[in-house]
Amino acid sequence: MNLKHLLSRQITKNLSKLKGVSFNCQRNLSTISVPVLPSTSPKSHDFTLSQNPKTAKPGLSFRRYIFSNQETERIASSISPKTDSEEEEDRDMNEFLSRFVWIMRGKMSDAYPDSDKKTIDGMLLMIVGKVVSEMEKGGLERMIESASASPSQDFSEDLWRTVWEVSNLVLEDMEKARKKEKMKGFLQSDKVKEMSRFAGEIGIRGDMLRELRFKWAREEMEESEFYEGLERLRKEANAQEMGEKAEGKAAAECAEVEEKPKVITLPKRHGKIKYKIYGLDLSDPKWAEVAEKIHERGEMILPEEPKPITGKCKLITDKILSLEKEEDPSPLLAEWKELLQPSRIDWINLLDRLREQNTQLYFKVAELVLSEESFQTNVRDYSKLIDAHAKENCLEDAERILKKMNENGIVPDIVTSTVLVHMYSKAGNLDRAKEAFESLRSHGFQPDKKVYNSMIMAYVNAGQPKLGMSLVDMMITSGIERSEEIYLALLRSFAQCGDVRGAGQITNIMRIEEFQPTLESCTLLVEAYGQAGDPDQARSNFDYMIRLGHKPDDRCTASMIAAYGKKNLLDKALNLLLELEKDGFEPGPATYTVLVDWLGRLQLINEAEQLLGKISELGEAPPFKIQVSLCDMYARAGIEKKALQALGFLEAKKEQMGPDDFERIINGLLAGGFLQDAQRVHGLMEAQGFAASERLKVALISSQTFNRQRQPTR
Repeated sequence: MNLKHLLSRQITKNLSKLKGVSFNCQRNLSTISVPVLPSTSPKSHDFTLSQNPKTAKPGLSFRRYIFSNQETERIASSISPKTDSEEEEDRDMNEFLSRFVWIMRGKMSDAYPDSDKKTIDGMLLMIVGKVVSEMEKGGLERMIESASASPSQDFSEDLWRTVWEVSNLVLEDMEKARKKEKMKGFLQSDKVKEMSRFAGEIGIRGDMLRELRFKWAREEMEESEFYEGLERLRKEANAQEMGEKAEGKAAAECAEVEEKPKVITLPKRHGKIKYKIYGLDLSDPKWAEVAEKIHERGEMILPEEPKPITGKCKLITDKILSLEKEEDPSPLLAEWKELLQPSRIDWINLLDRLREQNTQLYFKVAELVLSEESFQTNVRDYSKLIDAHAKENCLEDAERILKKMNENGIVPDIVTSTVLVHMYSKAGNLDRAKEAFESLRSHGFQPDKKVYNSMIMAYVNAGQPKLGMSLVDMMITSGIERSEEIYLALLRSFAQCGDVRGAGQITNIMRIEEFQPTLESCTLLVEAYGQAGDPDQARSNFDYMIRLGHKPDDRCTASMIAAYGKKNLLDKALNLLLELEKDGFEPGPATYTVLVDWLGRLQLINEAEQLLGKISELGEAPPFKIQVSLCDMYARAGIEKKALQALGFLEAKKEQMGPDDFERIINGLLAGGFLQDAQRVHGLMEAQGFAASERLKVALISSQTFNRQRQPTR
């Protein structure tokens, strides 16, 4: 059914029910003296709004809107009860006329500023009457055609053009309102609510969560419209199939349907169509404020689309996208900005394209865009750019963005602080990570699992597992789930420090939380007791691991041998190796490395070199740590060539050496009389940021005092 017939039927029903009914607005307007509008508009009050009026006919949009479900009752009527279909049609008709009058009132007031309210109301009454009359004749299509034809006897061409443009605007707004109402329904759907709850649990809040909710709702709406379209196609196909089966009957029915509108006659109208919106006067200035707020909310639900990029602007865009990372994009951006006059959505569209094609160029352009006023930069934009730099391990760039953020007076929010915790924890900057973590808590935000894990790993990497353990206590108190990986990281850190108490505490918590002992956790306990110099407890845990069914590997066995080496219990270490070999165990590089180190300390050079050959037979390069043992062994034995050979290897990889490694090498060189080499290595140690112990300082001073130096032969 086309718009003409639908409107005709609506007006017919309305008029038949309105006979003898008196509306309030009719009584009010009956006393108004209605002036006759001139056939041509005064020059000082030109209604022409555009030199190129739109060609799209609003009737098509209005037809779609007629069939939409509007939940707001806009018409307060005193007529007899209607069916749902009739009420819906009346509601749509009255909404169109209400919006039309509200907009036309403003335009009439602007065009005739000297006219009073009664005169304006009279003009509006005549205009609405003419619009309704045209609807009765042939619908809005007929009225639109009249706008482009010669002026009628009643109104000027400019006035008709204004009526036509206002009609277009009203229908567009009604269509947007329909989409907005539909979007509201999807925003409250179970799926979107579930995804929003999940996003909130993982720390996504504020503007970002709102954007995601709208995105998910739009996707749901698009999917629903897609399936509705498929359903319509299915029904059309079924109808066509049925038509083919009964072709003769269908043809007769179609002919009757096509001819039926032609014989429809409209009853003579007994007055104007009257309407009232809850008894409110829409000319009140407060409704303008309400309309602006509704428009703003509509933009939030239905964001604006980026401007089309054509012509020269497209060429400039292509040049920007093809820039190399070392080139300066500022001149092209300035030209692009001047041509397009971009809004925020246009900038975002450009940045998204850059991110897909050239990450490095995206970073440069995004940093420049932050200072653009039309971009409407907010704290989230800074956070996203800082996070992007952090993921690329560009710490200096991220800190530069953070500095610029502070200089512009933008205070980091919860999202920014979360990003900084992850970034500084990954970079090993404990102080800055703690600062960001405390900033989170000062905002009243409860850190989530990921933030806690990042902060714990920062403490672990800094060799402070006790502080990391305090965060575990906070997680337990807050009911946040702990992972086995974070417990193993803490256990590993306690083991390296030889803190058996902390290692035992972690083990007990894992047992309470029903984490089963693994080969890794048992190995770390053995290592912890070995570092603490308690080989008996280390062996007890070693045997317990075997009873659990775990077969000791090379690393676990090396940890047990190292525990015996702390107390120089060589016989027990050899007996353990013999027992394990009976069960099929074969020593690997880790076990041989511990034995070479032990024999080197005992100055059993031949035996150590034999074990060194065993490592070569395995087809693997000797571990880095073994070079420290060899350098110390050969230096103490006075074997200058081999000592300096091992020392040269260590100097080439000094970044991998720790303070204990430096001290052992320097003490070995001093014991062998290599004073100059010892002093050189001491300089390397300080350059790496390690301070020598008091004992080492005394040894260096005493070596110089007693002149026990020896010139090395290169």
